[in-house]
Amino acid sequence: MIDIHCHVLPGVDDGPEDEATSIAMCRLAAENGTTDVVATPHANANYEYSPERNEEMRRQLQAAVGPSPRIHLGCDFHLSYDNIEAALADPAQFTINGGRYLLVEFSDLIISQGTSEVFARMQEAGVTPIITHPERNPLLRDHRSRLAAWVHRGCLIQITADSLLGRFGRHAQSAAIALVDANLAHIVASDGHDLKERPPVLAGSFEFVVDRWGEDLAQDLFVDRPRAVVDGKPLQPPAPKRRHSKKTWWAFWR
Repeated sequence: MIDIHCHVLPGVDDGPEDEATSIAMCRLAAENGTTDVVATPHANANYEYSPERNEEMRRQLQAAVGPSPRIHLGCDFHLSYDNIEAALADPAQFTINGGRYLLVEFSDLIISQGTSEVFARMQEAGVTPIITHPERNPLLRDHRSRLAAWVHRGCLIQITADSLLGRFGRHAQSAAIALVDANLAHIVASDGHDLKERPPVLAGSFEFVVDRWGEDLAQDLFVDRPRAVVDGKPLQPPAPKRRHSKKTWWAFWR
C-alpha cells in the first residue's frame, strides 16, 4: 500500500516532535504493509514551510529508517493567497514528488467562493488538486455538491483510512462510506501524525474496503491510484455514480 498523506517529518508541524518518533512511525507503517509514504508537512500560517529543509529532513529520515518504506515529499497545502500565488509560480515546491498532484486541505470555518476559479488556475498550470479528508470537514459534509462539481472538473478526493473505521466519529464514517459508494473517493491515506492517536496504518481500512466493496476497489484506493500520484502519472478514475433524478447528478449531495 502507498500512503500519500502522512505527517512524518519531525518538528515541522503538528506531527512527531522528534526523529525517534518519526522513525517509529515509518517502521509501524512498513510493518502494516505500507511500502511508500509521502511526508506532507503543513504549508499554512501556523508553521514555517521550507521545501529545502523538508527535503533534507526527508533524506535524513530515509537514511535512518532504511529502504522500507520509501519516503517521498509533498505537503498539506492550505488555500491562502500567498500559497496560491507561490504554487502557481512554482508548483514543484508543493506538489508530491515535484509532479502534478497537490494535496489541498480546507479550513473548517470557511470555504472561499473563489475556490473553483483557483482550482481551474491550478489545472491550467498542470496541477491536479487532491482534496483531503472532506468527510471530516463539516462544511464539505453539509455541502457535498461542491465536491461532486470539483470532481466533475478534474479534481480528486482523498479520504482518511480511520474515517472508514469510525475513529473520527459516525458522521465522518457515514460521509466516507457515501463518498466511496458514489465513486467520489479516489484514494485512501492515513493522515498519520503520531504512533497512538493517529498512526500511519492502512491495513485495517484496506480490509474494511475488501469486505465491503471487494479487492479490486481496495487495490485502486490503496495501491494503484496512489502509485500513479507518486509517479506523477495521469489518473482517470471512474465517473461518479449518477442518481436517477430530474435534478443534476450531484444534487443528492446537498
